Amino acid sequence: MNICSYNLPLAEAGKLIYNKYTCRMLSPGKLHIAENSIKRKEENDNSCRKALIMDTREAQYKKMTETPVHKLIVSLSVPTVISMLVTSIYNMADTAFVGQLGTSASGAVGVVFGFMAVIQAIGFMFGQGSGSILSRMLGSKNYDGATRIASTGFFCALIGGIFISVGGLIFINPLVYLLGSTKTIAPYARTYILFILASCPMMITSFVMNNMLRYEGKASLGMIGLFTGSMLNIIGDPILMFGFHMGIAGAGLSTALSQCISFLILLSMFLRGKTQTRLSIRKVSWSFDVIGNICATGFPSLIRQALASIATMLLNRESGVYGDAAVAAMSIVSRISMFVFSFALGIGQGFQPVSSFNYGAGKYSRVRKGFKVTFILAEGLLLLISILVILESGHLIRIFRDDPEVIRIGTRALRLYCVSLLFIPFGMITEMLLQSTGRRLQASLISSLRSGVIMIPSLILLARIRGLAGIQEAQPLAYALTIIPSIYALIWFFRRLPAEDT
Repeated sequence: MNICSYNLPLAEAGKLIYNKYTCRMLSPGKLHIAENSIKRKEENDNSCRKALIMDTREAQYKKMTETPVHKLIVSLSVPTVISMLVTSIYNMADTAFVGQLGTSASGAVGVVFGFMAVIQAIGFMFGQGSGSILSRMLGSKNYDGATRIASTGFFCALIGGIFISVGGLIFINPLVYLLGSTKTIAPYARTYILFILASCPMMITSFVMNNMLRYEGKASLGMIGLFTGSMLNIIGDPILMFGFHMGIAGAGLSTALSQCISFLILLSMFLRGKTQTRLSIRKVSWSFDVIGNICATGFPSLIRQALASIATMLLNRESGVYGDAAVAAMSIVSRISMFVFSFALGIGQGFQPVSSFNYGAGKYSRVRKGFKVTFILAEGLLLLISILVILESGHLIRIFRDDPEVIRIGTRALRLYCVSLLFIPFGMITEMLLQSTGRRLQASLISSLRSGVIMIPSLILLARIRGLAGIQEAQPLAYALTIIPSIYALIWFFRRLPAEDT
């Protein structure tokens, strides 16, 4: 019921009250009764709304703390795995379409991929950082605190994305060479990265929102945004590249548009009340302690992605010594490897909200069981897929670039990488366990060892000793060596985890 405005002074005896069917004059006494009725109705509506929110939150709490662990991890992993696979398929489709433009264009996609890893690193820092904290807060039923963390993480990432976009556009020429471009690759890389920089703020905040949805236990909502964007990108690539004759600029524009659409879909999940947390500029905390806590918790993700990006840039530089074919081959191997790894990564990401939520709720036995279930699922699935990829490695490389030299270099590198994949799940899940339970220092250490501290020196050393063969062998060696500190870190964690639930 609303006031029907006819510009009448409030002091007048009669006032107009709008009814669904009519407007009529009421005396002051009846007006008072009507206003009280409206007030009681609004209070009743607010009470019902609050009760509905509490029922939804309680249902989610029971789901996260009482559903059998193996069923919960599988249910949360499936949408995450689908999201990861679709993203990887989009990356591979992008590489395949661009590969039709030539070897240099194919190499450009691999070069820019290193910069996109930096964007992902910052998005994951704010997303995983805020997600881990808000999930533990939801586990302890601190809903207001969770909303404050979510809003702070989102808007900090948005500001960071704007700074990166502006800075990258200003220094675009030195940037493409810093990423590992050769003189023949640089023109293609410059064109492609222009669109990535333009969409950078949306890309970063999309990573943040997707991670927060996962940590709330609502990975399926994140899947909708990523799946839609990736499918539109796959469809848009050939249309813009070949239908509109835009070449590599079409691939860049398709990527930028799909990222913007994913951003809008993910944002709508928070604005339409599909989540337990909300995004509001009024809820942002500019406190150094809050922002520092988010960044420190997400730092393992940042260092993992940042070091991986540095390693990718170094890989491009070392490969560039052997020509564009070597750069293109290693780029293709990275895309295929990421597709295979997506299965294990998706399962691990399904485990993270289970770990953080139950840790916050004091259900420590579920944290232990969750780690075991996740490791068995990830290791078994990778073993099966790696065997298939090893057997068909040459044919897979040929799909992306039918160049004999690219196929020769890529086939050996892909087979070596598939063997090394079997060492990844243990270290990856250990790192995720430490990060999701707030063990920031230990998680950062394992992350840095796995992503770059071992990989970068191995790449430099083996490239000098064994040439191109050493470049192919560096990453597999780094993954194998990282398992040793991961075992020590896991033993350290479980010895300190309370034996009984609270």
